[in-house]
Formats: sequence, structure tokens, C-alpha cells
Amino acid sequence: MNSAFVQSNTSRDRALRDRASRVIPGGMWGHQRAEALPDGYPQFFASGRGARVIDVDGREYIDFMCAWGPIILGHRHPAVEEAVVRVSAQGICLDGPTEHAVILAERLVETVAHADWALFQKNGSDAMTSCVTMARAGTGRRKILIAKGAYHGAVPWCSPSLAGITAEDRAHLMHFDYNDVESLGAAVAEAGDDLAAIVVSGFRHDLGVPQELPTRAFAEAVRQACDKADAAMVVDDVRTGFRINLGGALEDLGVRPDFSAFSKAIANGHALSAITGNDRFREAANKVFVTGSFWYGGPAMAAAVATLDELARVDGPAVMNRAGQRLRDGLDEQATRHGFCLRQSGPPVMPLVQFEGDDQAATLGNTFCGEALRRGVYLHHKHNMFLSTAHTDAEIDRALEATEGAFAALSQQRTTRGEAQ
Repeated sequence: MNSAFVQSNTSRDRALRDRASRVIPGGMWGHQRAEALPDGYPQFFASGRGARVIDVDGREYIDFMCAWGPIILGHRHPAVEEAVVRVSAQGICLDGPTEHAVILAERLVETVAHADWALFQKNGSDAMTSCVTMARAGTGRRKILIAKGAYHGAVPWCSPSLAGITAEDRAHLMHFDYNDVESLGAAVAEAGDDLAAIVVSGFRHDLGVPQELPTRAFAEAVRQACDKADAAMVVDDVRTGFRINLGGALEDLGVRPDFSAFSKAIANGHALSAITGNDRFREAANKVFVTGSFWYGGPAMAAAVATLDELARVDGPAVMNRAGQRLRDGLDEQATRHGFCLRQSGPPVMPLVQFEGDDQAATLGNTFCGEALRRGVYLHHKHNMFLSTAHTDAEIDRALEATEGAFAALSQQRTTRGEAQ
């Protein structure tokens, strides 16, 4: 494992950044801009295999971002890639879908607890927007309730950025506090008889704040409010799909929505998203017009079938939960021994690691992640991370060897600063 970390103005990553700055606004777009990461994080990557990625300068890292969620079986999983190659050889974009559209829809109906049908798109924003459109079509209403600070996509009705967004884009969007039944009730009352849908994430994963799993009382209150108002309950499973429970993120709480939106991990990195819905909204789903030129391609759907097959075979959620807990326990032990206190939140399969007492800029977290990167482990200091079934005990233990060194370096820096003062 080449974990040597050397910043150089002549590195290939630096050269690519310089070239990109001339032809890509800002040098890179969206959530994968390395500017938001600690110093030294690479922007460009060359390859991945299993639980590891290699940047364009040949440095290898144990990967705890998994392409920000899409990789759930490990990079280049053989069964998934074989399915993609096989179906691609027959054509990628045809005049209609291949049989895999039917096979995958059947598989999702078998797998997702509330599902009577499924439709496919290409990314999470597509799926969430389609859910909202269908909810409005099915109810004849306009108001959409979402939690304050929640991320549901990069489109005008819900984008976290207001640049280029008009007030009209958000005219029928209303907010409540996640896990707050009283706040939810107030928002429902304000929406009145114009409530089309309540949208909730599988867990609260707002950037930079402690993650929060839904309480049973909150999940049940959302379901009851939707039933009483004859509105749609929509679960944003884009990030959580197939990591917490194959049947849906809220299945362990016994709460089933009218719609779920899946993306990220559904096809182990191949571009695909899906809506699953119940029969109450089947007519609405058939009535609205949602489509895309690339929404019908067979290779990604074949990848999704292979991904779901493998997750079911190995009990993927249990495998990932065990690995995530092993990582969480190891980090807690190391932090305590080095005199730090961690605030770990979210489900073990999608952990957020923060330092108690850290400042708003997450200086401790930033420094810790930078030191871990130098030792060959790719972490994130503000965003929840992701486990895959490729994170074996050996990979977790190797990662913990690196974080031991990172904690030691952080402790030494604190001592040095104290002596200087």
C-alpha cells in the first residue's frame, strides 16, 4: 500500500486542477469539489478496487466515502461488472428498455416492503422530484413539507443553494424540525387542506451537524399525519437505501411510506435511481410525464439486479453494520487513550465522526482527517461517511492502524502548541 503523502506543485493532480480551472467554472462542480476538504486531499482519481481507491498520483487509500455513497459492494465488484459488460455488448441506449427494466422492477417490488411498482431514473434529484410530482398529481394539492436543513437534491424546488432560485420555485415548500412531532403538527396545520406530501429522510444527515436517526414516535406521526390528511408520505432513501435495511430505511420502525426514492447504492456506482410506490399512487404515476433520454439503458439496470442479488446473498446491511461498529468502537478507544472525546452519530453504516469542543471550522476534525489521509485512509471531516461490504475486518483494522497514528500526531500538535504558549 503506497500511503506516502507528498504535496508537489508538479503532481499530476495539481496539473489537472490547473487545466480544469481554465475549462470548468471554479475548477470543479458540485459536492465533489476538493476545495471543501482538508489540505492535501486529491481532486482526481485513477482507479478503485474493493475498499480502496488510487489517486492520479498513485497514492492508495482505504475509502470511507465510497464515491459519496454509490459504492456498496466495493469498487469494481466482479458480479456487477460482469453484468454490465454482458448487457453493454448488446447495446447501451436502445429505442426502448431491455428486459432488465421488468426484472429490476420485479426485484424491487419483492425487496422493498411497501412497493407495488417501480419506475427508474438516473439520479437522486430525478427520483425525488418525480415523487413530489406524483404526490401532487395523486392528491390534487400543492404543499410539500420537508425538514429544515434537509438535502433532497440539486434542483430549484429543494436545492441548498439559492443562486439562480426564485421565490416561485419554493412557493409551496414548508418546513418542520426533524424528529419534532410538535413542529411537524404545526406545519401540517399550516398547510391545511392543500397538503400534498410530507418528505422525510431515512435519517437526519445535514452537513456538519450530529446525525439523527428517526424516532418511532416521529416516523409514526408522519405516517398518521399523511393518512389523516390523505397526503403522500415520501421517504428519501437516496442516501440510506439498502444500507440500513433492504426493505427501506424505516422498515425497522414498522413505518411504510407511499413513495420511496432510491439512488446512490442501487447499482454499485452505475448511474441509476428508482421510485417505488404503492397502489394508491399507481394511477398518478401513470398519468404524469417524467422521462429522460438515458433513463432506459439496460446496463445500469442489470448492475442493479446484480447488486441487489449480492446484498441479499451476504445480508449486506448486517455486514456493513458490523464493520461500521468495529470502526466506531476502535476510534472511540483511540480517542479516549489520546485525550480526545469523539461525538460519533448516525447509523454505523453511514458514520459521522466529530470532535467534542471542535470549532465551527472543524479544525480538529480537519487536521485529524488530513493526518489519516497521509497514512492512507480517506475520511471526511463534516459529511457522513459510507461503509461497503468490501470493508472487511482486515480493512477496518488497517484503517485503525492509520487513525492511531493520526490521533498521535494530533496529540503531539496539541502538546507542541501548549508548550509554545
